[in-house]
Amino acid sequence: MAIPQDFTRLRSTMAAAVREHWAAFLVEGILLAILGLAALIVPPLASLAVTVFIGWMFLISGISGAILTFWARRMPGFWWSSISAVLGIVVGLVLLIAPVQAIYTLTVVVGAYFLAEGAVSIMYALEHRRELTPRWSWMLVAGLMDILISAIIIIGLPGSAVWVLGVLVGVNLVFGGATLIGMAFAAHSGNL
Repeated sequence: MAIPQDFTRLRSTMAAAVREHWAAFLVEGILLAILGLAALIVPPLASLAVTVFIGWMFLISGISGAILTFWARRMPGFWWSSISAVLGIVVGLVLLIAPVQAIYTLTVVVGAYFLAEGAVSIMYALEHRRELTPRWSWMLVAGLMDILISAIIIIGLPGSAVWVLGVLVGVNLVFGGATLIGMAFAAHSGNL
């Protein structure tokens, strides 16, 4: 079965765009991985410290995601990536504005965030599968991990609000960062 000329040209254009913006994927991936490792250290701290720390992590990752998404706005999945960044900013602001009240409700907020983030990541992965990169399966795995994390958070209520959240957020950010770092290296080395 022959691939239409327009699709071949589109694929070539998209591959060039990914290679051109590989540094954006790398920067965001490293930032997410660092924030994820920091989150894995948080669980022994008081619930209030976890709430504030996680709030800042979401806010910073959302802002950096929004900036990098805007920078690479011609990439496939722009809107899905934008939604993901806005979700991070909104969740961060909610946690920072009312940290004391959020200690127990944090579990529900973060569970909902991971569920939405997982759905967005899966859609982003499917768009990449159709458009360009053979690395889309890593994005799909990251989305499925988000949905699994959401289920663990909600099933573990109320005890999960005390210690699991820092670990789960850390794991999510490390997986997301590793995915972006892998995509950046693949793009830089020309393996797209």
